Amino acid sequence: MSLIPSFFGNRRSNVFDPFSLDVWDPFRDFAVSTTRTPETSAFVDTRIDWRETPEAHVFKADVPGLKKEEVKVEVEDDRVLQISGERNVEKEDKNDSWHRVERSSGKFLRRFRLPENAKMDHVKASMENGVLTVTVPKLEVKKPDVKAVEISG
Repeated sequence: MSLIPSFFGNRRSNVFDPFSLDVWDPFRDFAVSTTRTPETSAFVDTRIDWRETPEAHVFKADVPGLKKEEVKVEVEDDRVLQISGERNVEKEDKNDSWHRVERSSGKFLRRFRLPENAKMDHVKASMENGVLTVTVPKLEVKKPDVKAVEISG
C-alpha cells in the first residue's frame, strides 16, 4: 500500500516503493523532442558496440536484413567514423491485415569521433550474418630506445 496518497486514481506513486508505476524521468522537462518518427526510428534502433583492443578500435553494428550495398561506412578528415544506411519499408498488399509492426525502417546514421591514435587510412569493414564489423587500427606506439649505461668506479 502506498505511503503517499495518489491523486491519479489507483496508480501507485510511492517514491520509496521500487515497484511503483510512477517512474521519475530526469529528462521529462527538456525541450528536446524524443518522439519517434519514421525518419528517426531506425536511427534510434541501430545498436553499435565500440571496443578498443591493444591493436585497434572495433565497431560492431546490428543491421539485420541489410545487404552490404545498403550500408555505408565513411571516414572524415577530422577522425570521424560515420556508419549510415537505410532499411526499406516492406511493400503492403491490400489484402494483408497487419497485427503488429515492430521492425524499424528508414534511414540511420551514427557518427563516432575517434582518438588521435586511430589509423584513419587503414579502416576495414566486413559484414556477416547481419552484423557490420568496422576495424580501425591504432598507430603503433614506438617504445623509446633504452640503452644501458655502464657505471664506472
